[in-house]
Amino acid sequence: MKNITSDKEFKYLILNESDKKYGITVNTVGFQSIHPNDVYPVKEHPKGYYFNKNSGRILNEYQLIYITKGEGELLIESEKKHNIHAGKLIILFPNQLHTYSPDKLVGWNEYYIGFKGDIIQSLVKNTFLTTQSQIIDVGLNEELVSLFKRALELVNQNNIGLQQHLSGIVMHMIGLVLYESSQNSEELLNYQQLIENAKIIMIENIYNGITPEALATRLNVNYTQFRKLFKKITGLAPAHYFQELKMRKAKQILLETSYQVKEISYSLNYNNIETFVTIFKKLTGYTPTEYRQFSRQ
Repeated sequence: MKNITSDKEFKYLILNESDKKYGITVNTVGFQSIHPNDVYPVKEHPKGYYFNKNSGRILNEYQLIYITKGEGELLIESEKKHNIHAGKLIILFPNQLHTYSPDKLVGWNEYYIGFKGDIIQSLVKNTFLTTQSQIIDVGLNEELVSLFKRALELVNQNNIGLQQHLSGIVMHMIGLVLYESSQNSEELLNYQQLIENAKIIMIENIYNGITPEALATRLNVNYTQFRKLFKKITGLAPAHYFQELKMRKAKQILLETSYQVKEISYSLNYNNIETFVTIFKKLTGYTPTEYRQFSRQ
């Protein structure tokens, strides 16, 4: 089974005339984990997207770029350089000369999606999106990461109605970003961001095994305190939350693919299929096979 949590994955989409009439079209979506001393940008991008970080580039689309780890810098229209760190979201506008890059000694994790259309133009005309607010501190937001992940999954599946589904994700992202930007980020407590970071790490390790203890160590926090905070904010213990994430992914795979139950179990890092089936039934009321049959009727 394909694991979409690779270090680099980006897609460029071909649009038909019907797609262009919908109001929003998505041209590209991607994720890059840039490690310290990696070459940036990577060479695989096509002409029009690849850029020399010293001279920059100009796009003919809007882009949302979300940094979830590391730090770097951004320059737009020869203004002063902006420091970018985890939790910052960049909104790029068409026909803007810009360049950005991670710190060479630190690197960063970067999600992005490129789009255009009449609906977006309307949002700009009515000042929901403006060039005066292109760098937004949304913090570490698990819901936003999930939307980027879902967009990549949909592009990989390439089903009929792809553009319409992607357009809905773009609007969800914009609505979420506008909501977060309306909040006073200075009032966000450190522990809330800690838990959001933990949830993002869980999502990015959905196909792997990561224990709550290892998660606390990775976040440099005492495990007992971490467990109490996590349960207070989410209502679930970290292990239970991660279990539910895996079952949510299992349900999606059951509905969207023909993979056998044992393949799904193995892909989600369950070495024992009986354990997987037992947990699935406990949380859903059905065995995986029953869930697939009933949902497809």
